[in-house]
Amino acid sequence: MVPTHMFLTKGVGIHKEKLTSFEEALRSAGIAYCNLVSVSSILPPDCKIIPRKRGEKLLNPGEITYCVMARTDTNERNRLISSSVGVAVPSGRKYNYGYLSEHHAYGETDEEAGEYTEDLAAQMLATTLGIKFDANVAWNERKQVFKMGGDIVRTQNITQSAIGKPNLWTTVVACAVFIPLENLPPEKKPRVGKKK
Repeated sequence: MVPTHMFLTKGVGIHKEKLTSFEEALRSAGIAYCNLVSVSSILPPDCKIIPRKRGEKLLNPGEITYCVMARTDTNERNRLISSSVGVAVPSGRKYNYGYLSEHHAYGETDEEAGEYTEDLAAQMLATTLGIKFDANVAWNERKQVFKMGGDIVRTQNITQSAIGKPNLWTTVVACAVFIPLENLPPEKKPRVGKKK
C-alpha cells in the first residue's frame, strides 16, 4: 500500500456556513467526491508527481483517498489566510524518500507561505536523515535547488490564499493527493515478482 503517484491541488471556498465553505474549497480543488484521510509527511520512494488533471481522472467517487492537507478558515473581514503544502524530493540515490510539509497561516501571502513550506519540507527531510541543514546556506538561487549532504534536493509547493469576506466563512486548502495503486492503468503499475 505504498503510493507510486501523487498530485498537488488547491482550492478556496466561501459560504455563510463554515462546513460548506470547506466543502466548496474541496470542490475547487477537485477532490470533494472522495473520502479524504489525512496522513503525515513522507513522500514514498520513486513516487511520481503528476499533473492535477491527470490525477483527478484516476480517482473514483466515494473511495478512501489519502492526502497531506493544509486547511485554514476565517470569518473575519479582510483577514488574509493561506494554506500550503511543500515537497522536498532528493535526486540522488543516497536517500530513497522525500518529505511533505503543511502550513496553515494568517497574514502570509502565497509566496511567503510557499517558501516557508519548501524550507520546512527540506529541513524535515534533513533532520530525519541526520543531516545538519540551514535553508539560507543550502539554497542555490541560480539553480533553484537545495544541496543536502552532497545530493541535490528539489522543492516545490502548492499554496492557496484568500481574504476573508464580511459575514461569510472563507476556507483555503492545499493538498498532496496520493493515487491508489489499483486506480493506475496497467502500464503504470509497478511490476511485482522475480526479476529475470
